Amino acid sequence: MLSHLGRTTAVPCSVRRMATLHKPSLAGKSPTAIVMLNMGGPSTVPETYDFLKNLFMDGDLIPLPFQRAIAPLIAKRRTPKIEKQYADIGGGSPILKYTEMQGAGMCELLDELHPETAPHKSYVAFRYANPLTQETARRMKADGVKRAIAFTQYPQYSCSTTGSSLNELFRRGRAGEMGDIEWSVIDRWGTHPGFIEAVARNIEAALAKFHPSARSDVVLLFSAHSLPMSVVNRGDPYVLEVSASVNAVMDRLGHSNPYR
Repeated sequence: MLSHLGRTTAVPCSVRRMATLHKPSLAGKSPTAIVMLNMGGPSTVPETYDFLKNLFMDGDLIPLPFQRAIAPLIAKRRTPKIEKQYADIGGGSPILKYTEMQGAGMCELLDELHPETAPHKSYVAFRYANPLTQETARRMKADGVKRAIAFTQYPQYSCSTTGSSLNELFRRGRAGEMGDIEWSVIDRWGTHPGFIEAVARNIEAALAKFHPSARSDVVLLFSAHSLPMSVVNRGDPYVLEVSASVNAVMDRLGHSNPYR
């Protein structure tokens, strides 16, 4: 069960201790789980239909009348077009590969910075594609996890994205599929200094390609996933949090350019 829910703050990117030469034995110690929550994507083209069906079945993301009956029909109609798009980019979504790479690097760093909670182990919990939250819950239980951090991969919070993933995690915990775990939650990080710095540096690198005489006139265009106005009007914070991220980036850049 989800025995504890708390907020935790990510470690600032600039903080890093020297690696220890002699690490204590961690054999037999239950890992601290870092559960990376995201929408996911089909790793292969044949997984596209199941991905779309799961997506349209999610009432947190897309509330539909008669959802369980309609969702498979919509997914079937959309599948050929989306399959072609995934085929065009190499035969599937790369999101699982990159999430696993990031997770491995993150846990290696956490083992170095926080040996008292080591070993750290990353788990990917996708909402609509493999590995689904249910599968990840079974793996965590088999690994004997007693302490976990639910770490959303969405910088800004929305009930339709992070909220949906947390709801599914709660349902799996309530059903006893994960065992007794103490949880902490990182549910948003859209103004974290490390995130803002990374975005700002990418913008600076792109601006450097323009001639100095025209550089300050380049318009910066920020884009983000949209939400139905019905979701916004019921109080979802996503739009405000995206705006906060944009403002923080522009502050870091010294408002050097016009932006939209």
